[in-house]
This record gives sequence, C-alpha cells and structure tokens, in this order.
Amino acid sequence: MHKTRVQRMQSEDDIKKLALELIAGIAPEADITNLDPTDRLRNQFDFDSVDFMNFAVGLEQQLNLKIPEEDYPQLATLKSCVAYLKSKMDR
Repeated sequence: MHKTRVQRMQSEDDIKKLALELIAGIAPEADITNLDPTDRLRNQFDFDSVDFMNFAVGLEQQLNLKIPEEDYPQLATLKSCVAYLKSKMDR
C-alpha cells in the first residue's frame, strides 16, 4: 500500500496521476494511455460498482480526505474527478 500523500501538495497533475495509478491497479486491463477524460470511467473499461467503490476508497486513503457517497457521481470521469478533488483539497 502506498503511503498517504500530503493533501496540500497536490496539483491537478498529481491528482490525475494518482487517479490513473488507482485505475490501473483496480483494472489492469484498462488502457489508461488512451483514456478519454470526459467519458465515464465505466464506459471505457470493465469498471463495476465494486471497482468504483475501491477507486473512491483509494482516493480517500491516498489523499486523506472524506468523499461523501452523494459526491461519488463527481468521480465518474477523470476530468470531473480531478476537478472535484482539487476543489475539496483547496478548502
């Protein structure tokens, strides 16, 4: 398991890199090099509800923040995920 990343040090590129690392770990068959940042993650590869939950929990653990379940739809695309997490960390 990775160590928790320092929350305040995350740029959008850092968040994107972390999200892609988590996706690759959960769905190793995913072609993250050709990922469309505006398309839903579930549409691009075999990412079921358990995979999505593992993704959300991984983000929480790595960034040391709480993502309420009602905010999970904001994690649906890479672009919206990065924007959402950046806004939470800037608070």
